[in-house]
Amino acid sequence: MALEVMAKAATPIPLDLAFRVEPGELLALVGHSGSGKTTLLRTIAGLWRPETARVQVNGRTWLDTGVGLHLPAHQRRVGVVFQNYALFPHMTAVQNVASAMDHLSGAERAREAERLLELVNLHGLAGRRPAQLSGGEQQRVAVARALARRPEALLLDEPFSAVDRATREKLYAEIIALRAHLSMPVVLVTHDMNEAQLLADRMVVIDAGRMVAEGPTGSVMSDPDALRAMGIREAAAMVPATIDSHDPDGMTRLATSAGALWLPQVDGAPGSRVRVRIMAHEVILSRARPEGLSAQNILPVSVMDLLSGGGPAVMVRLAFGEDMILARVTRRAAETLALQPGDHIYAVLKSMSVARDHVTAGDVA
Repeated sequence: MALEVMAKAATPIPLDLAFRVEPGELLALVGHSGSGKTTLLRTIAGLWRPETARVQVNGRTWLDTGVGLHLPAHQRRVGVVFQNYALFPHMTAVQNVASAMDHLSGAERAREAERLLELVNLHGLAGRRPAQLSGGEQQRVAVARALARRPEALLLDEPFSAVDRATREKLYAEIIALRAHLSMPVVLVTHDMNEAQLLADRMVVIDAGRMVAEGPTGSVMSDPDALRAMGIREAAAMVPATIDSHDPDGMTRLATSAGALWLPQVDGAPGSRVRVRIMAHEVILSRARPEGLSAQNILPVSVMDLLSGGGPAVMVRLAFGEDMILARVTRRAAETLALQPGDHIYAVLKSMSVARDHVTAGDVA
């Protein structure tokens, strides 16, 4: 049930790209505002038709401008979660979900709507209207309603932008857990690189309607062209880890392939797998193992390569045990340290430099 998309247009936003999303895979479309992300989502959903386009799901064609085929939105089995959720204010949560079930009888609708609300952790809230629900609860109702259509593809358009940071953290974990129950392709539109790295298996980076980079999330986040398009301060690496222990002082010890990593309290039982987003600008490099520092994390790494742009910064890719991290340093620092591929050095990371929402349950895609 793969989703294949090709779109070309000159206006209102230039587009020229193509991508494929496999069943059960979550692909993040990332880029600056106006890059064409939402326009692509609207193309898939049947809400906009480019000059030249083709959209196929599971071998079934929804759109092919070459032969004049354009299925209207209501004939496409697609679930969409909009930025503002678009719930019916006069309906309860269960009625909102049931409204998307034209394929079922009345009694079956109620049972299936209740099941989907349970799936998104809304037990006991079926009778509440949107105004009686928090932002995070409304988002879950919107997801349940999107799934109610038994979609062949699920589209998420900036679904977490309307909730606060604490709610986003919870929703990230719930979306990751929910994915175990999904077999359709999922496309996430976001400008938040943390969100993309935490949730996506693969990423497509779009700049001015063109695909700058595409591939597994880890590979894209170390691609110099992608980093320039996304903004260099977004550069980060995702490191897999296992919770080792929780200490009385509120610190959690994580086991990584490069050694122990200490972070403020991480949710999860010992033995749980997590992934940690480490921002490149938070990593300090040292030729010798430093002493007398407040930083708790001093780990051996080796230089893989150095990526230079037009500015004063250099991106250093580092082998971190069996994994990879990034360090963003000045060109002057790289020259002072005389960094070369193959050099064995140390990476220093303050425990408090890793934000709480940069740690999420699950393995790295």
